Amino acid sequence: MCVGLSAKVVKISNGTAVVDAGGAKREVSSKLLENLEPGDYVMVHAGVAIAKITDEDDDETDQLMEVTAVMGEEKKRTAREIIENYDGAAVRIMEVCGTHTHEIFRLGIRKLLPPQVELISGPGCPVCVTPVGFIDEAVWLALKKNVTVCTFGDLVRVPGTEMSLAGAREKGAKIRIVYSPADAEKYALEHPEEPVVFLSVGFETTTPAECLSVKQAKKDELSNYSLLMANKTMPQAYEALKGSADVFLYPGHVNAITGTELCEDLTEEGVSGVVAGFTAKELLTALAVALVKFQEGKPFFVNCYPRVVKPEGSREAQQLTEEMTEACDSEWRGLGVIPKSGVCLKKEWSAFDARKKYNIPSIQGKANPACRCGDVLQGKCKPSDCKVFGKVCTPQHPVGACMVSNEGACSAYYAYGDNQ
Repeated sequence: MCVGLSAKVVKISNGTAVVDAGGAKREVSSKLLENLEPGDYVMVHAGVAIAKITDEDDDETDQLMEVTAVMGEEKKRTAREIIENYDGAAVRIMEVCGTHTHEIFRLGIRKLLPPQVELISGPGCPVCVTPVGFIDEAVWLALKKNVTVCTFGDLVRVPGTEMSLAGAREKGAKIRIVYSPADAEKYALEHPEEPVVFLSVGFETTTPAECLSVKQAKKDELSNYSLLMANKTMPQAYEALKGSADVFLYPGHVNAITGTELCEDLTEEGVSGVVAGFTAKELLTALAVALVKFQEGKPFFVNCYPRVVKPEGSREAQQLTEEMTEACDSEWRGLGVIPKSGVCLKKEWSAFDARKKYNIPSIQGKANPACRCGDVLQGKCKPSDCKVFGKVCTPQHPVGACMVSNEGACSAYYAYGDNQ
C-alpha cells in the first residue's frame, strides 16, 4: 500500500494516463499532475500518478556525498564507505516506512552497519497501525449489512476481535480485493444493486486517491458507494514518537505529497531526519547523510529523494484533501488515540461516509494480548523479541497486523531473518 511504482507515461486523455511499468500497461488518474506529457516518468500510488520523476538527484547526491566540511577530508567518499567506516556515537535510526524496512533487509544493507548503528521500525505501515476495531467494523458491515467490501489485499487477513475479513468471507461475506479506490467505485457503478464500501486506509499518499473516488461517485450519481475511513496523517505521529529515535528515515512518498516544510520545522523542536527513496543508491545515500549529519551534534533535515520529493509537495493533492476532508481523532495500533491525527469526510460529503450511512455502532476491538505489534511500531522492541514471533505467529497464521502486511516489520524479519 505504501509502495510507489515508477512508470512512463504513454498516453494522456481527460485526466487519465496510460502508463508503462516494465512492459505492463494500465490506466491511472493523472488529475493531481499538471502539464503531464507522454514520455514523462511518474510515481504511481493506489492508481494515481502522484509525482513527476525528475533528474535532479545526481547533482544533489554529489553534494550530499561531499562530506569534506564535516569529515575533514579532501576527497569524496561513497555512501557505503561512510556507513561501513562510521566510528561515531551510537545512533538509533527509525525506518518510519515499512517499505524501507523491507528494502533495507532485501538489499542486505543491514550487513553494512557498524554495531553502534541500530535500525528500528516505526509506524509507517498503514495496515499495521490500523486498529482491531476498524476490522471489526468492516466485518460488521459485511455480515450484518450484506455490504460488498472492497479492500487492498493486505487488509483481508488482519485479525479482528473475533475474525478477519478472510474469516467473514468463509461465512458468506462478499470481500473483493481491488487495486485502487477507483476500481471500487467502478465496481459500484457496474453493480448498482450492491451496496459497496471501500476500506479507506493509508497516509497522505493514499487519501487523495480515495477522495478522487468519492468525487467520481458523486459525478456518477452513485448512492451505493461509500468509504469506511481510517486514514491517518504523519505530523502528530512524529510528535508522539519524539525521543524514540535519534534520526527519522522519513517516508519518501508521503513527503511527495506533503513536501518538506514539516520536516524542516521539526528540526526546531530537536527532531532530525532525512527523506529517503527506495533504491539501493537512495537508501545508502540517506543513511550515509544521516550518519554524517548526526556527528555534527545538532538537529538536521536533508531531502535525499529530490527526484520525487519537492519542497512544496503536491499542491493539487493537498488542495483536494483540504477541500473534502477534515482532521479528526484517530486510534493507532500501539500508539492509542492521537488527537487530530486522522481524516474524515466533511459534512458536505457525508453521504459517502459509511459510518453515517449504515449507522455503525461503536465497536471496541480487542487485540490478542500475546501480540507485541504495538511495541514494534514504537521501536520499543524487535519483532524477534515477541514470544509468539515465528512460532504461533507466522505469515500463514498471523496473530498481528505487522506479520500480515507486506510492509510490516514482523513480515520483514520473518522473511529475511534477524541476523542481518
